[in-house]
Amino acid sequence: MRIVFAGTPAFAASVLAGLLDVGHQVALVLTQPDRPAGRGLRPLPSAVKQLSAGRGLEILQPASLKDLHALERVKAVRPEAIVTAAYGLILPQQVLDIAPRGALNVHASLLPRWRGAAPIQRAILAGDEWTGVTIMRMEEGLDTGPMLLESPVQIDGRTAGELTELLAEVGGHALGRYLAEPAKYPPVAQPEDGVTYASKIGKAEARLDFTRDAYAVERQVRAFNPLPGAWFDFMGERIKVLEAEVVPGSGPPGMVADDHLRIACGERAIRAIGVQRAGRSRMHADELLRGFPIPKGAQLNPRDRAE
Repeated sequence: MRIVFAGTPAFAASVLAGLLDVGHQVALVLTQPDRPAGRGLRPLPSAVKQLSAGRGLEILQPASLKDLHALERVKAVRPEAIVTAAYGLILPQQVLDIAPRGALNVHASLLPRWRGAAPIQRAILAGDEWTGVTIMRMEEGLDTGPMLLESPVQIDGRTAGELTELLAEVGGHALGRYLAEPAKYPPVAQPEDGVTYASKIGKAEARLDFTRDAYAVERQVRAFNPLPGAWFDFMGERIKVLEAEVVPGSGPPGMVADDHLRIACGERAIRAIGVQRAGRSRMHADELLRGFPIPKGAQLNPRDRAE
């Protein structure tokens, strides 16, 4: 099938690779403009752009799909279908109407739960047991179109990074099944009950909130791994926590309870396992403590006491 693909991060790149590997013709790729990233803030291409360049695909990076050049180029390649996955821009009705088989979206949640920008992180933060992928037909609303196929996945303690990889694979297979036999999957309107919105992750959310139950704190760690990385402050330095476990414990929230980075929470405690200092690689918490002592009784995120 002749397709225009629109996507940006690694999740979308995996879906795009799946389309190419089973023989679909991707006539044009839309991805967001290069963004500053890293310590030098140099503009870096998206994962979709990198994959597309390596496969010799035509790439457009409009800041908006109201851009007339982009609109005319999409029309000119005469796609049978438009497929999007984590693109990050809303497709106007003019674009949705171009392809005779419509515009399809690979969305990383079981709709109508977690419509919007950050469904994977929001599902983990909320403590959901299940998530999944929905193949849906797009309309102008935010992830409001009819559902074509859903594939559930158990979260099972995964980090956002691990869950993203799994859902991208599941989404690619689900999309392939739909494209192979579209008549087998008639559209079903989303139910009105159970609608939730997955708002974009704010940087401040990654600051660990030790006043909450330890299970909620551990979910913060998983939801923000690998990016932006959940963190705490000690002696003016931010330490990222990449892996943690819930353990017995009590005390003032944010107080270090032993010599192995067990940290009291609102209820119970967490033990940091994998950590990272700025500009360093991941290390075990005990390794961190040998070079950067955080003694028993230390208060992490000290402003929490005043707040």
